[in-house]
Amino acid sequence: METISLKIYDETLRDGEQQAGIFFSYPTKHKLAHLIGQTRVHGLAIMPAVCQQEEELVQSLVSEGWDKLITASIMMGKQYIDKAKNYGVKRIILFLGLSDRLLFLRNPEVRLMSEFKGKTIDDNIPAGIINKIRQDAINLAVENLHYASRVAGLRVDFAAEDASRADFDYLVQCIRSFSPYIENFLLCDTVGILNPEKSYIWVNDLLQSTTGVTLGVHYHNDMGMALENTLQSVMAGATLVSGTFCGLGERAGNVALEQVLNGLRIRFGIEVEGINYDAIAEVTNYIEKLGIRPASPYSKATQRHESGIHVNSLFCDPKSYAVFQYNTIEVVFGKWSGVSNFQYLFEKLLQNPQPREKYEKMRSTIKSLALEQERYFTANEVVELWKNGIFDNF
Repeated sequence: METISLKIYDETLRDGEQQAGIFFSYPTKHKLAHLIGQTRVHGLAIMPAVCQQEEELVQSLVSEGWDKLITASIMMGKQYIDKAKNYGVKRIILFLGLSDRLLFLRNPEVRLMSEFKGKTIDDNIPAGIINKIRQDAINLAVENLHYASRVAGLRVDFAAEDASRADFDYLVQCIRSFSPYIENFLLCDTVGILNPEKSYIWVNDLLQSTTGVTLGVHYHNDMGMALENTLQSVMAGATLVSGTFCGLGERAGNVALEQVLNGLRIRFGIEVEGINYDAIAEVTNYIEKLGIRPASPYSKATQRHESGIHVNSLFCDPKSYAVFQYNTIEVVFGKWSGVSNFQYLFEKLLQNPQPREKYEKMRSTIKSLALEQERYFTANEVVELWKNGIFDNF
């Protein structure tokens, strides 16, 4: 049996729990972290900025000696980098959307320009604006990557959100610009649009066009091809795979790590160096006992969204995190929710706008209720809470 030094990053406790409707209690996440750690994966991602409970989980695992395994997934911003360092983690993953669609939605200056109000990247945006949002993103990323690696002294990876919809030449420019500050550049097929042939060619061509950084892949399963896309990317030269156990995750989920590891083993005669294959079943059996599984590709369940980052984009551009024309977005509410979840409910669905300070109060309340009751809330339940004055009295 051939062995390769492929790195495996687990996202079960971050991207996995972002699957709409999943709630992991603190003891469950702590137990899962230890079980996953026993598999000897090379990274275990947690997003401490979500809530205090996530911060406590990171600090607890670090104090237990898992500091080299735990990876803090954080947004761009020196305040987030400093917090991660204070938690005691050694590695962070900074993420940023690099497709023109997400760049246009999230560029702070463009959002304030009246001529682009209500528009998306599909509305004949001038080339000068596209060039601006692309360069702004590079400047932002380089500033933060430099700070994280050179000033804070952290080991840094970069996750290119929606990379599969990014301009190829721009992606090459980003890899070249970021490579002095990072160890791994993760290519994210955020909305699951790739197929196996494209995955192989994409990774191969990017490796031919860049040097100095290893490429990883993080693939979603919207079209049911995440596993084959991942395997073909590894065959093309990707040296890191990011996914979740049992394939949990947003919409139709992430690539299932146990399938990647066993697929390489059985189909190609390849074992990943250092992985404890005997410990994998302990993780998957535990998740199965919790009674959770990813939604099937193309199903109605994949149209549910809880993550505030995603709902914020969907509010302005329905194509930002939904690739099928028949999508009818359903927003749910929990610890991953943001102000935009309530904005979407009250402004898009109920046509009853509320002041932003009320949205912020609702967000804080629902996070507290979700943690207290260990659950998520449907839109109808949120409306009832609102009618009963819970958001004013909590």
